[in-house]
Amino acid sequence: MRPVEADEAPDGPPCPACGTPNLPGRRFCRRCAAPLDAREQPAALPWWRTVWPFRRRVRGGSGRALRRTLLVLAVAGLLVAGFLFFPLGRYVYEDVRDKLGGTAEISPTGVTASASAPGHPATAATDGLTNKYWGAPALGASLTSSFAAPFRLVGVVVHTGVSKEPQEFRRGARPTRAELIVTTKDDKVHRKTVTFNDKPGKQETRLGISDVVSVRLVLREATGQGEGRPIAVGEVEFFRRT
Repeated sequence: MRPVEADEAPDGPPCPACGTPNLPGRRFCRRCAAPLDAREQPAALPWWRTVWPFRRRVRGGSGRALRRTLLVLAVAGLLVAGFLFFPLGRYVYEDVRDKLGGTAEISPTGVTASASAPGHPATAATDGLTNKYWGAPALGASLTSSFAAPFRLVGVVVHTGVSKEPQEFRRGARPTRAELIVTTKDDKVHRKTVTFNDKPGKQETRLGISDVVSVRLVLREATGQGEGRPIAVGEVEFFRRT
């Protein structure tokens, strides 16, 4: 700084800080010494320029190719991740709908068995009565239920044994393990092993399979078998999502 001369006329531009007039050509205010040629502050960057690698100011296109390449790779990565995780995301979404939504029983349009004991046909397992039963003559026998239209199968309930009465239940043969084979409209097959408690009452199995057209129950293990004792399945019920 230099001292102000007495003959200096205040006819120049005013100081941006204090408003004091200054002679043209001065770089600092003669009163408060504030810079007279203060540069404009750069405009704020957009939000996306504050994220690496876009936050650095560049000149003449420097780094643009790198940033564009990284952006393309990021978008491609998101697309690949969405494609890979889409089945999992859909499964979670449908599972939540199963738990929050209601259910209703759905009756099969056709029921067949690979084998049946005399007087205990396959249709006895879907007649709504537990005092009648499908009698399988041996392990490996299966009961197939078919449906007219595809639906979302959320659960299967099986009543094992010849009766709901405990004493009668113990007198007959009943399955303790079975396999559910579920077929969808696109011929995709889902398999699930089911273990039954050895007591009367319903045995519920939660599922979550869309577009089901048929369900086959294959008996794998049983207890109480003996001469003239077919393996009894009192009732099989199917439930869809409403």
